[in-house]
Amino acid sequence: MIDAIPPELVDAARRVIDENRAKGRRIAVAESCTGGLVSTALTAIPGSSDVFEVGFVAYSNEAKMSALKVDSNILETFGAVSIATAWSMAQGTLDHSTADVAVSITGIAGPDGGSAQKPVGTVVFARARRGADPDDVIADTKQFGDLGRGPIRVQAALVALELLLPGAEM
Repeated sequence: MIDAIPPELVDAARRVIDENRAKGRRIAVAESCTGGLVSTALTAIPGSSDVFEVGFVAYSNEAKMSALKVDSNILETFGAVSIATAWSMAQGTLDHSTADVAVSITGIAGPDGGSAQKPVGTVVFARARRGADPDDVIADTKQFGDLGRGPIRVQAALVALELLLPGAEM
């Protein structure tokens, strides 16, 4: 374990760095429920700065609006945990970086905050690529179940890292 990061995150981050380096791609992330866990895993890899450009932790709705330019209407209409918000976060990350690909994560890690429509363990991911059609939304919702706050965050970080791999599918 490096810097008290779960070994599976370190292994996934190393693969992301190595494969993106081989493709000459720069990456960025926007995190909400993971609170910087993906960025922490990526920066635990020596030499990651030539691949990983920036990580935004936009935990509150206000931060999503100010740092990533998520429109308040999106948050009011769909909520923070939605495909629309995740997509807007990913696009905002590209707009505020020179990265080639950006992944965003927003969800409900618990123990509170869930609802019948969006229970604890609901996490939404989006991936945006520079130069791709911004209307071609690449996003998905995962239901991890109420595993507990820490395990939900680790599972969400693992999915986000997988999405940062060249050729990853949703």
